Amino acid sequence: MSSSFDVARFERLRAEIGCGLGAPLAALAVTGSTNDDALTAAREGAPHGATFVADHQTSGRGRRGRSWIAEPGDGLLFSVLLRPELEPTRLGLLPLTLGLAVRAAVAELGPPALAAATRVKWPNDVWVSGKKIAGVLAESRLGASGAVVVAGVGINLGTRRFPPELEERATSFARLGVAPQRETLLARVLRGLEMRLGCLSRASDEIVSELREHDGLIGRRVRVDGTDGIASGIDADGRLTLQLCNGDITQIHSGQLELLD
Repeated sequence: MSSSFDVARFERLRAEIGCGLGAPLAALAVTGSTNDDALTAAREGAPHGATFVADHQTSGRGRRGRSWIAEPGDGLLFSVLLRPELEPTRLGLLPLTLGLAVRAAVAELGPPALAAATRVKWPNDVWVSGKKIAGVLAESRLGASGAVVVAGVGINLGTRRFPPELEERATSFARLGVAPQRETLLARVLRGLEMRLGCLSRASDEIVSELREHDGLIGRRVRVDGTDGIASGIDADGRLTLQLCNGDITQIHSGQLELLD
């Protein structure tokens, strides 16, 4: 995949599905980080829904400062600026809500046989059959007018070869044998996010129910920052629930997760 992002095509698709997010759209051939672009725009007063997409990032990042590496045009790399009208207690669910939107779009556009194997991995990944196809990074700031959240997403599209350390842990649409257009995938993700933000603002249980349905860790033995346990779900605040070896239950807000099985 090497062609530039087609802004006109994306605008047509966005209008067809009635998506409010994605405007204004900035499409760049190369940038340092779309999250940095969005954060700068937020400080300059950019509106809710402003979106930044790049063919290539030179300083893309994931959680805890990790790099996000993709060859030019091989992935969908974007950030969307959100000014959500949410209770502070609901903000913790935002990254996972974005993960659900990405999961749904991947399941819709990927091989039908793998839809059920497309899962959300707490706190910020999307898996297909246990391999990472997408990552999410949400960065929030508190301003005079409320919370500002920049939600960055990287989805593996055309990548066929990964670095040795990722070869057995990552996948892509190309490896799954399908090749959706970046414009289509972005429109689907943004529409799905918009719908789920509505659920969050209504303080309904739909997001938590959807997370429980598509939880990629449920029943798995994991370690989070030195704490071992069995993942037993995601609670209403977006925290991972662990059952410890002594039977106690603990909730973890964030941390470095390792799979133990």
